[in-house]
Amino acid sequence: MARKATAESAANDANAGRLKQIALTYKMTRKADSKIGLVIAGVGIVVLGVFLAIGFLLGHPVYLGILGLLVAVLAMAIVFGRRAERAAFGQMEGQPGAAAAVLQNIGRGWTTTPAVAMNRSQDVVHRAVGRAGVVLVAEGNPNRVKSLLAAEKKKMARIVVDVPVHDVIVGDGEGQVPLKKVRTTLLKFPRVLSGPQVTAANDRLRAMGDLMSNMPLPKGPMPKGTRMPRGGKMR
Repeated sequence: MARKATAESAANDANAGRLKQIALTYKMTRKADSKIGLVIAGVGIVVLGVFLAIGFLLGHPVYLGILGLLVAVLAMAIVFGRRAERAAFGQMEGQPGAAAAVLQNIGRGWTTTPAVAMNRSQDVVHRAVGRAGVVLVAEGNPNRVKSLLAAEKKKMARIVVDVPVHDVIVGDGEGQVPLKKVRTTLLKFPRVLSGPQVTAANDRLRAMGDLMSNMPLPKGPMPKGTRMPRGGKMR
């Protein structure tokens, strides 16, 4: 009985946590997308209305009404998720460290190390390691980050010799990748490494150490106005 009560309590806490997270996400999304509530409600009403209409035509309004309600909830969830994601990217774009926040949520199989290289202008290079190899993601001034990328790629060539090294510059210019497409871009790279090879590459890179390994880095976008310490080593 005690175990059952504990399990039920944990389930209730988990459900409450999900609802709280959904409510928080909705509030944050509404700040950037004031029409989110109307859009979601409109999608649900239209989908349910279509199923009810079909149900009356076929003589099964109750059955299709229930089915329509389930489909309407699913459609509302999909629309809400996409608009919330769009609003989140809109708020992050242009902020230093935004790419790191995206990389840290790329999914299983990837190991992300933020700010492996940085200069005094806050141009920064992040690193992600997965079955596609090493991906260096740069954000900042396109002309300045190229030198950072070149130096980091040269270093990768010495440390992980047999591992492919890709580079991505975040931005909206020619040859750059928009922030919202960074994740899909990394996932499109061909998977050429096995699990043990990825682990070995991570071990070698971890042994090398990074610019920010001894400096606390907040999760998500870095605050504006952040400056590297004068005595800090630049790459």
